[in-house]
This record gives sequence, structure tokens and C-alpha cells, in this order.
Amino acid sequence: MEAGGVAAMEVVARDLKTLGLYTARALSFDGVEYDVLEHALTPAQIEIYDAYATAFRTIHHNLEAALTATGVNDASGETNASAARASAKSRFESTKQRFFNHLLMGMKAPTIIRAIEDDLAAGNACVIQVVSTGESLLKRRLETMDAEEELVEGALTPRDYVLGYLEQAFPIHAQKLVEIDGNMVAEPLRDANGALVVSREALALRDAAMMELMTLAPIASALDQILWAFGDEAVAEVTGRSIRPLKAEDGHLFIEKRSASSNSSETQAFMDGEKDILIFSDAGGTGRSYHAAQTAKNQKRRRHYLLEPGWRADAAIQGLGRTHRSAQVSAPFFRVCTSDVHGEKRFTSTIAKRLDQLGALTKGQRETGSQGMFREEDNLESPIARAALRGYFADLAAGRAEAMSYESFTDWTALRLIDKDGVLLEELPPIQRFLNRVLALPIHMQNALFAEFMKRIADQTERARAAGTLDLGVETLRGERIEQVSTEDLWTCPKSGAVTRIIGLEVTDPVHVLSADDALSRNPDKLPMVNRASGRAALISARPMQMYDEDVVTLMRKAVRPNGSSYLEEARFGSSAWEEISKPEFARLWDAEAASLPKTTTTKLYLLTGLLLPIWKDIPTTNERIYRVTPDGATAMIGRTLSEEGAAALRSRFLVSNPQTPQEMMTVALGTTAPVDIGRGLTLTRRRVAGEMRLELGGADRGMIESLKALGCFTEIIAFQLRVFLPHGDGVDTVSILARIVGQGTPRAADQAA
Repeated sequence: MEAGGVAAMEVVARDLKTLGLYTARALSFDGVEYDVLEHALTPAQIEIYDAYATAFRTIHHNLEAALTATGVNDASGETNASAARASAKSRFESTKQRFFNHLLMGMKAPTIIRAIEDDLAAGNACVIQVVSTGESLLKRRLETMDAEEELVEGALTPRDYVLGYLEQAFPIHAQKLVEIDGNMVAEPLRDANGALVVSREALALRDAAMMELMTLAPIASALDQILWAFGDEAVAEVTGRSIRPLKAEDGHLFIEKRSASSNSSETQAFMDGEKDILIFSDAGGTGRSYHAAQTAKNQKRRRHYLLEPGWRADAAIQGLGRTHRSAQVSAPFFRVCTSDVHGEKRFTSTIAKRLDQLGALTKGQRETGSQGMFREEDNLESPIARAALRGYFADLAAGRAEAMSYESFTDWTALRLIDKDGVLLEELPPIQRFLNRVLALPIHMQNALFAEFMKRIADQTERARAAGTLDLGVETLRGERIEQVSTEDLWTCPKSGAVTRIIGLEVTDPVHVLSADDALSRNPDKLPMVNRASGRAALISARPMQMYDEDVVTLMRKAVRPNGSSYLEEARFGSSAWEEISKPEFARLWDAEAASLPKTTTTKLYLLTGLLLPIWKDIPTTNERIYRVTPDGATAMIGRTLSEEGAAALRSRFLVSNPQTPQEMMTVALGTTAPVDIGRGLTLTRRRVAGEMRLELGGADRGMIESLKALGCFTEIIAFQLRVFLPHGDGVDTVSILARIVGQGTPRAADQAA
């Protein structure tokens, strides 16, 4: 089950429902529409973002210097107090992550406000879903203000999260080394009066970081910007805030207190049509209805903006369920709000991963968790993404990455990838930490870094797909023609009556071949080459890349050929007959081979469909891919693919216990490595010879050999022994040959008759 991943969870959920053991209520999504509202950062916003990224690099540097100045780190950078160092850095990273999340929300607000204005003009009602409200930030700001001081927009900015960290958690107190149980540890240094000793150097570093941060332009929260743009008389707020900043007609800010009953009255005002905009947070994400109910006065179609998905998949889905409920006049239009900042994938990645799992377990298909709003590539926490990142780290450390040098990478992210001897670290930073650090890079660096990283994910995905190990969930099997060539009832559940079947399929696909010109234009990073041994052309990567596979980092080159692509290990490539050629010669060889390729290919596979859960442990584990198939002239089926050997193993396990007919004998032989008695002193055994599966006839003496060959068998000398094999494979009627052997008396008699 673990090897099957989320795909296995999908099958389990479906089969549990079939058995009547599990129920997950699901509302139809018929009529619901989806869209992605992407905000492109303006040049001014990019300048602000880059300035904050530079400020955070300064804080990173000052933090490391302060840890050394206070004695937490020694002169070489090694820590004397791992707990103190970890506390300071983890609090900073969580603060930074929260800050950039709020910064991006605030920067997206202008685009969302314009979209809401268009929706209102079109006669719709708008619902905005957020997670954070910034109330703690507002309260902290009010506590530090003088009575006569005026509240201004610039005072209500996520920047205060970082300033609060610098004031309260930045390491400025000196440490001393003490020996405890033979180990040297650091503890705070105190003066004669017992007060903590402040390091002047660390204090100066903190003040410098605060000064740089305070000179940057503030960005108000998205919640407040929307509230100020439309006014509280048009916006219903259903959040946990007890106070909120509002803007008067003259533009100055004032504080309004919210009572415990505010959320109920605001919800009612929206449902009655007194207000056409509603903003809700987690506090309003459960137990309330904002849909176009048949009983509500406000029956305008809902435009639901997912401005901030948060970290909890269940809360995100609960929020989406506020505007899509039963007994509604119209289904909502969901809009996911994002930006063109690649680092924002840090936030969509976690929610996409958890929505996959939620959809797989509750509805038997991962896509239903997010209802298609998040794509598979949005999940950057998958095993493939982790493997791609490890390979990319190796390229960065070796100086093979084009986006930036290793020195620049460590300078901006403070991530170390190699030890003091230049060897790649065994414990590399996890992908969540990598995404956090990338989020704080200037926009152009993020774009370059993510472009390379996503390319490696694409390469890793292609390799996994070619190897049959890619976990895509319920894939739709596509082909120019899909024929159902056989159907076998494998097992029937005695309780439910549900049947497990093996379906034989033949899938015919057209062969799509690129011309040499198209291949060259699509692969500018690859060189035209020819294998002098075979005379075949290929486009091969100009430089190797690190790929991580099964705990091993390997240098690989990608080879693109007319009939597909593959990967070559660098060591094999160096000793091969590949050499670079001119583009005209490459085009001639490529187009000649492309013209000789068949127009279609036909693949035979088996689909195990029906009830799978009770026999899951008996299914061969070589391939866990799940397919949805609609054969020509038949109904759609969902099941797990099997190889020919896997199908034979299941047949022998469930269909035949004491083989009597030639078909049963062959089925049992294919499903086990034990010899099967076919009578007259002969046995039939499945063997693997030179990498291919064969059926061997055992027990034949010298007098039988010629008669068996006359009946269709063949012989081969292996390890100085003459062995007899039964033909088996595509285009061979193995059962008929076996029937002649079993049914014509003794082979010797058959030979004499012949």
C-alpha cells in the first residue's frame, strides 16, 4: 500500500465504498466554474520586493555575525550552543515566511479589487477567503503608540513582524562556555547584579538591520486594502478580529471595536443583500453559509476568491464549501488568487499536497480534493521533486548550475550544501527550507533558480514515467484505438458479490516523430551527434546533470531520438561511439530514420479491475499505476495495470488449483516457478533465460527430443546441457502446441506416427 502512494489510497477509498464500509458525502460540482487570477507584479512592486530581499540577506549575515559575537558560534562558524542557534534561526525563518506571505497578499490586492469591481458591475456577489487578519500586529502597534499619535497606513504593515523579531528574539546577549557532563555548552553570561550581558557588536548589528528594514516602503494587508477600497458599509467581515482599522471620508484611520455578535450580523447583511462583498477567515470558515440560497434575499451568483489558502487542506475545503451548498440558486465561480512570483509556490505546494491526500481518501480520486484548482506540478513536496532537488543541489555545489554560482547561492540563502572538504553533505536542506529561502530572493533570481529546478523536475518525471514508477493517480489511458481482447472473472467476493476481473487490452497509438528542424529548435541546449557504431543520430545534452535515483546521485545526459528519449550515464557516454556532427549531416540521418519508423505501435497490457482491496496483498507489486480505460464499443473501467507475468500469477493463484486442460497447465506454469506435471513424465516450468521468460519442458529423454521438436518445441544448449522449450510470446499459439503434446499419446508414439 505504501508503494502505491496516493493512487493506492484512491483505490482503497473506492473499494471501501463498494463494500459498504465507508461513506464520504460529496456534493455535486456540476455548474461550478474555476479560474486562476494571476497578479503580475508591477515594476514598482518588483523594486520593493527586491529591496526587502536585500534587507533579509543583510539580516541573515547580521544574524550569523551576532551568533559569533555572542559566543553561540565559534570563530570557525561551528556552534557552541546548538539549541540557542536553532531557536534564533527557526524563529527568524518562520517570521520571514509569514512576512513574505503577507507581502504577496498585499501586493495582489489591487488586481483583486479591480476584479471585484468588475464582478459587482456584472451583478455578482463576491466572497473573499483569507486566513490571517493581522489583528495581533494591530494590537502591538496600538500598545506602542502615544495617546496623541495618529494611526497611519504605514504603521499597519507586515514589516512589523520582522521588526518585532529583531526587537525580541535577535541574539544580542553574550554567552559563556561551561562544561556539563564532559561536554562544552554555552549559557547566557550575567554581570555581578545578575543581569544579562549585552554584546555591543550584536546590538549594533541588530540596529543596523532594523534601520535598513524601516527605510523600505510599507505594504498594507490585503484584508485592510479591500475594506478601505469599498468601505465597511459595502463589505461584510466575518473574522475573529475584535478591533479593526477603518478609513474615514477624509482619509484618516480610526479603530472600530467589533462585538461578539458582529460575525452573525455581518453574515445576515450579506445574505439579505445589504452588502455584496464578504470577507471571511478561519473563524468564519465553518458552520456558516454564504451561498446563493433559495431562501436568501441575496441570490446573486457568488464569485469566491481564494486569496490565502493557508496550510490546512481541510480548512481550505471547508472555506470553499461556504459558497457551494445544497438548495442553491446557482453554483459559485471559484478563483484562486496567485502571482507571477515563483517563490509563492511555497504556499501552494503544501496545500496542493494535502488536498491530493484529502481527495484520495474521501472521494477515491485525488483531483476531487482541490476540485482541479491545484495542478500536480503545484506539489513541490513529492518524492520526484525531492529527488530533483537533491540532484540540483549537487549541480549547484559543483558549479554546473547556470542560474547562479554556489557562492552566490550560499550568500543569499545561507544554505550550506558541502562540508569543509568540499564533499556534498549527507543531510541536505529539505525542500521546505529551500522554498523558504528562495522566497526571499530578488525576483530575477527566483525566476532563474525556479526555471532550472522545474526543468529538473520535468526530467525526473520523464524518467519515472518511462520506468513505470510515476505516481499519477487515476490516469486516463489514451490511444488511437483501444480494443478489449479478453475478459476473465478472477475472484468474486462472497459477501458483496463484487467481481474482480482481468481485462486484456491492445492499445494502438500513432507514432509522432519530429522533423530534424523541430527537434533542433526544441532542444537548444543539446548537441547534434551520431553513434558511429549504429549510424543513428540523436540530440544529447551538452553537459551532464546530477540526477538522484534510489539514494544515488548519478551524472546523466539526456538523449533525444526520433522514437523517444532516454538517459545515458556519463561514464557510459564517455566510452561510447557518440560524436558531434554538423547540423546538415544530423538532419539527413535523423529524417532518414524518422521516415523508416512505423506509423503506429500496438501495446498489449492487462487491466485488473473491479474489487481490488480484499486481494491487494496478492497483486504483483512491479507496477502500481491506476488507469481509467474506455475500450472501443465498451464502458469505462478503472483498474491497475499488470504485466503478462503478473496476470499469469494471479490466474494461477485464483483460477486453477489442479490443472487438467492445456490452458490450465500453462496458466499455472506462468504463475509460479514450481514445475507443473503435464503427464507422461513431463513437467512445464517457467524459467528466465538471458533476461526473457520461457516455458521449459522437463523430463524428456533422448527418444522424445525429435518428436517434441516436430510438435513445435525448440531446443537450446545452455551450460553444456540440451534443454527443451515450449514456444511462448506474441503470435505463438502455445496452448495448441501443449495440447498436441498432452493429447497425442506419448511423445514417442507421436514421433513414430509422424
